[in-house]
Amino acid sequence: MVSEALKEFDEIRPYEPEEMSQAFGDLIHDRQFQLVLKGFAPWLPKSVRNGVLKLAFKGVKTPLGFQLRFMKPIVQYVIKRHTDGTSFDDSSLPADKSLRYTFVSNHRDIVLDSAFLDLLLIKAGHPTTVEIGIGDNLLIYPWIKRLVRMNKAFTVRRGLSPKETLRSSQVMSRYIHHAVLEKKENVWIAQREGRAKDSNDRTQESVLKMLAMGAPDELVNPADRLRELNIVPLTISYEFDPCDYLKAQELQERRDNPAFKKSRQDDLDNMKTGIFGYKGRVHYHCAAPINQWIDELSELPKNEFFSALAQRMDKDIHRGYQVFPCNYIALDNLNGKTEYAAHYTDADRQRFDTYLSGQLAKITIPDKDETFLRECLLNMYANPLRNKLAAQ
Repeated sequence: MVSEALKEFDEIRPYEPEEMSQAFGDLIHDRQFQLVLKGFAPWLPKSVRNGVLKLAFKGVKTPLGFQLRFMKPIVQYVIKRHTDGTSFDDSSLPADKSLRYTFVSNHRDIVLDSAFLDLLLIKAGHPTTVEIGIGDNLLIYPWIKRLVRMNKAFTVRRGLSPKETLRSSQVMSRYIHHAVLEKKENVWIAQREGRAKDSNDRTQESVLKMLAMGAPDELVNPADRLRELNIVPLTISYEFDPCDYLKAQELQERRDNPAFKKSRQDDLDNMKTGIFGYKGRVHYHCAAPINQWIDELSELPKNEFFSALAQRMDKDIHRGYQVFPCNYIALDNLNGKTEYAAHYTDADRQRFDTYLSGQLAKITIPDKDETFLRECLLNMYANPLRNKLAAQ
């Protein structure tokens, strides 16, 4: 029986332990989910596929148990096959592993940003993973929504009226506070709605204002409201972004048609490409929790406070980038210089040029603007370096 305290969050929250068995049963009996499974193992009869899944699920009692049993090996496989390795720097976090955090990060991949973080936290000795905010625009089929709720995801509702958005933000904020303080869960949320198409990562003040909504009314000061969440600025660095050409294509489509909107199929293509595309090296860097310095801003008027907080968090995120040869090459190409030539070799340059040509060749839209698209791709790789240099 789900506790009364959680009933308010029924429309957005992940499954609780007592709901996992029913959710799993509903998942494997979903017709569309069965079609997906059949695509992976078409030679296996349905009864055998279901039997294997039921056997694997035996003993799973919690969402964390589901992640460790099912999701951990999948993420490990993706890392082995589609990256050149992952690394994690949590040295700025307190040594006390019993603490819980709200990770606010730049956003590189729809699926893997939080999935990689889950695995890295467990490998680093943290006792649990993260509950994640995921936009309902990605929950295209009922089985996807069911699966992500089993995987500790809560729903971020998109495309609402201003009044509905306010109510939704209040509910989500209260849930995040409840998850961190009462459920003792970590939370991951992106610093902005959607991914930055040009990798020029900036924290939206609206995200920070949303996080402050859910604290008790007696906490009037926004710094006090946010302090409860133990917020950690988190930086995600990809050597190569497999979705870079899709982002560049979208930038041209929006340039040529301001009314352009992505379709459901576009979202699916981005998810699939992000998971199975080559990423090179991947690095996650945790800054110190903002509680160490948030009081420096607490006397500012509210609007100035959120603006200053976003800028300070951006500086921490930008400092945390791991930069690769391709970042230096991209910035030199855009500037028409060799200022950063000491950071790459001729082989690095040749590799990156070949990579860019291959990504550009994947774009097949009408009136393809090669010059514009190439500049978009170069900016995606130059901007993390630009921001890191500015932050330092």
